[in-house]
Amino acid sequence: MPQIPEKIHELTVGQLSARSGAAVSALHFYEAKGLISSRRTSGNQRRYGRDVLRRVAFIRAAQRVGIPLATVRDALAQLPEERTPTNEDWARLSSTWRAELDERIKQLGRLRDHLTDCIGCGCLSLENCVLSNPDDVFGERLTGSRLMPERKEA
Repeated sequence: MPQIPEKIHELTVGQLSARSGAAVSALHFYEAKGLISSRRTSGNQRRYGRDVLRRVAFIRAAQRVGIPLATVRDALAQLPEERTPTNEDWARLSSTWRAELDERIKQLGRLRDHLTDCIGCGCLSLENCVLSNPDDVFGERLTGSRLMPERKEA
């Protein structure tokens, strides 16, 4: 991994890409979505502060566990600008996602445990399928299938 000399306080998009492992196109996308920011040189080239490296690492880690980018953007908006966030900053932000991740883990466990049930039959029955109708939530609300739009009688 390329090292960045301490005297360099700003990174080009190529340096940020090489150091973070994120593609240049991903960095441009993150910037367009308000996840990271840069300044423009007189030649209209992007320059990123060194603190953006941590932000990109945070974004990529959040993406790996399925946190939506809008949620990541909201979290990053709570961080101080132009300083590397501390361990306490990251701990505070990530703790708010714990319940969401626990629920996702529960859903993935259910998917893993019941996936082979559906491979053979392919029914995806609303009455019996734990994948399309977990805990029979549709059955508790209504009788019959309500996923299809109801037809209005003429």
